Amino acid sequence: MSGENRQKRQIKLGAFLMETGHHIAAWRHPDALASGGLDFAHYAELAQIAERAKFDTIFFADSVSVRDTNLPSLSRTARADHFEPLTLLSALSVVTKHVGLIATVSTTFNEPYNLARKFASLDHLSGGRSGWNLVTSSTESEALNFSFERHPEHAVRYERAREFYDVVAGLWDSWEDDAFIRDKESGVYFDPDKLHVLGHKGKHFKVRGPLNVARSPQGWPVVVQAGASDAGRELAAQTAEVIFVAHQTLDEAQSFYRDVKGRLAKYGRSPDHLKIMPGIFPIVGRTQEEADAKLAALQDLIHPTVGLSLLSNMSGGVDLSQYPVDGPLPELPETNGGKSRQRLLFDLARRENLTIRDLYLRIAGARGHQQVVGTPQSIADQLQQWFEEEGADGFNIMSPWLPGGLTEFAELVVPELQRRGLFRTEYEGRTLRENLGLPRPANRYIAETKQVPAVAGY
Repeated sequence: MSGENRQKRQIKLGAFLMETGHHIAAWRHPDALASGGLDFAHYAELAQIAERAKFDTIFFADSVSVRDTNLPSLSRTARADHFEPLTLLSALSVVTKHVGLIATVSTTFNEPYNLARKFASLDHLSGGRSGWNLVTSSTESEALNFSFERHPEHAVRYERAREFYDVVAGLWDSWEDDAFIRDKESGVYFDPDKLHVLGHKGKHFKVRGPLNVARSPQGWPVVVQAGASDAGRELAAQTAEVIFVAHQTLDEAQSFYRDVKGRLAKYGRSPDHLKIMPGIFPIVGRTQEEADAKLAALQDLIHPTVGLSLLSNMSGGVDLSQYPVDGPLPELPETNGGKSRQRLLFDLARRENLTIRDLYLRIAGARGHQQVVGTPQSIADQLQQWFEEEGADGFNIMSPWLPGGLTEFAELVVPELQRRGLFRTEYEGRTLRENLGLPRPANRYIAETKQVPAVAGY
């Protein structure tokens, strides 16, 4: 039985950090640090705010391009300059002690050996707090930076991702936990019987191994995913331990929760060993009127060119400038971009009869995630409902501007959740796995020798 099952189930919280905040105009907020994307002190402050509030993780998304090719729009947003996330998290590991450190690294434009090595190193540097958000890249602009003439097809991206994961997980098991003896008297540095060469030969990769990093404190860094297409759900059921996902309604969240958790059994996995954490974009006011005013002030900062370009990018790269901005979102062909987010936006526009302008205003902060605007009590009410009615195991908090939005959530909403017994007051363990209530995977080679499964799902 996992540690979490021996005590009351509690909400997990991640702080999803973007340069100046998640709202597309956040950098223009009077209290935001406009240069935050390349300011280490800014990120150190954010990580420490999250840690003081007992968040499980901080998380950095990433892409390997300047995504918006619309120069008039790009020049009006704070999305073009920011740190490479693993480099940043390595530095943040020194100024934090407990909070988990998760970064996105794509399987489409990376190699398994390099990735396995970097995340294992971060796990050692942080004392067991690293996590990998496994994604497939979704934009043409990324492909053009890696000698591709066009973006690989969706099915090919997921096929490569599945094999990529297999290689990385195998490399993380290159060494048994006690392989490195370092006995000065005998002169034996490591036990050769506890070294395992992967020898992978597949369709996309040929990787001999072993990894030149000892097995990490968590065994493996925590594996996170964010895909919600059917291919993404199946990959998550096989491999993910945390899912970051976007939902607009509780019904959608519950349907996804049941579907993905229902796929786990065929892979020998327990539902407790996968945490589903939808993104939440909270604007907190001491009164509802104050919260509404904060949102309105941010919305007033959006340049129309920026709003339209954001929506075009999230709709799969379709050019929407040819359509009336105060008219309905037209029926558009399926693209080779991210399919689940495109579908979410179309469904939202149809369900609420939104114009193109209405829709870009709606997603300017949350980008398809749930937006909650209210008091600490009303926000906690919604989080509690989604949690208790099995729409979520926790939430990825997308602060509208930084640092103020995160500070307000930490100082106003977190204490309300704690008063309700829904969130910790102290960290349960030393590692990210321990705090999330996830098992530490046994080395596959030991499990094979003993002829027993390592851990469900491994």
